Amino acid sequence: MSRLHQHAEHHLVARVGWLRAAVLGANDGIVSTASLIVGVSAASAATSDVLIAGVAGLVAGAMSMAAGEYVSVSSQSDTEKADLSRERAELRDQPEFEREELARIYMERGLEEGLAFQVADQLMAKDALGVHAREELGISEINTARPIQAAFTSAATFAVGAALPLLMVLLMPAQLLSAGVSAASLVFLALLGGVGAKVGGANVTKAAVRVTFWGALAMALTAGIGAMFGAVV
Repeated sequence: MSRLHQHAEHHLVARVGWLRAAVLGANDGIVSTASLIVGVSAASAATSDVLIAGVAGLVAGAMSMAAGEYVSVSSQSDTEKADLSRERAELRDQPEFEREELARIYMERGLEEGLAFQVADQLMAKDALGVHAREELGISEINTARPIQAAFTSAATFAVGAALPLLMVLLMPAQLLSAGVSAASLVFLALLGGVGAKVGGANVTKAAVRVTFWGALAMALTAGIGAMFGAVV
């Protein structure tokens, strides 16, 4: 039996597309909602007002994330489709030029000229557009744009992330609301950073510290602004 059949490899890069959207959505949900809650609470608002503001932030944020991800990833998808259409036309009208172009890519990577042309010929015979998409344009099945997936993933994870600080509003006494939500949200952010890093095969501690730091900064700034306007009002 070939050793390749005995050595199964699991590459985590295939998770990049949905993992990026999921971490972005959950992180934004926790940070923006917690910051909103802390800011409104610092302005001496009643708990009911804080809760209403938080729920409104959850709904608006989830819809904004879905729309933003869909639009931005759709733009990427449109660009990829345009490039593939142009490449398809070039393969049809200038096959020899495209063959030489592909071989040149392999020669730049270290293959001898004769071998480079052999590789180019064999790969183009199987899937000319696919190999040119990968080698020339950097487009593959792993990193291709998926607008619907990105939109739903971001919206769903934003809602889940935003629900966590909102839950703290229901559990915390009014006098501890700002500090309690801040502390709990930092714990949630650290866990999110750790889980995201674990799923992606990255350094857990580094990711947790990075996410927590920026979340703490956002909440501190919002609390300061809320306290300032609360004092003015």
